[in-house]
Amino acid sequence: MDRDGAWGLLTEFTRSDNLRKHALAVEAAMRAYAARYDGDPDTWGIAGMLHDFDYELHPTAPQHPMKGAEILRARGVPEPIVYAILGHADYSGCPRRSLLDRALYACDEPAGFLTACALVRPGRSIHGLEVGSVLKKLKDKGFARTVHRADVYRGAEELGIPLDAHLAFLIQALTAAAPRLGLGGAPP
Repeated sequence: MDRDGAWGLLTEFTRSDNLRKHALAVEAAMRAYAARYDGDPDTWGIAGMLHDFDYELHPTAPQHPMKGAEILRARGVPEPIVYAILGHADYSGCPRRSLLDRALYACDEPAGFLTACALVRPGRSIHGLEVGSVLKKLKDKGFARTVHRADVYRGAEELGIPLDAHLAFLIQALTAAAPRLGLGGAPP
């Protein structure tokens, strides 16, 4: 499957603009990590793009992402992508074994959190977002309350990267993709 095919699959099952933007944010983060770890950017990017493609149909555990994995397999999506998508859910029974698996888990929740941080800034822009500000907001349980903080911390730990360095890397990746994500396409 190429990127166009993945986008077609995503848009077939995902109507929400916000969920599509989340998929693009995780794709951008995964492509950046693929470059860092010598992974295949298309494989990593497609895993990021498709990780929640079934969420509107199956928003609760354990249907998500199990039902989605069935669809992906039926559509011929390579097994490493399907496995990584299953592994992004702690309850799936699929331990995160590869860097691809761990990176997807590590990028999912922070991508949503960083988006929320950017959207409350002047200009709704990720440009200039500072790690210290993000860390402060992580401690505020009322801010972006649907983001699972434990997953944010555990994801960085599983990648073996300090949380502040992980967040800085993700901010850089999302800043590069800001126009597609609706997060302020130009620096202030």
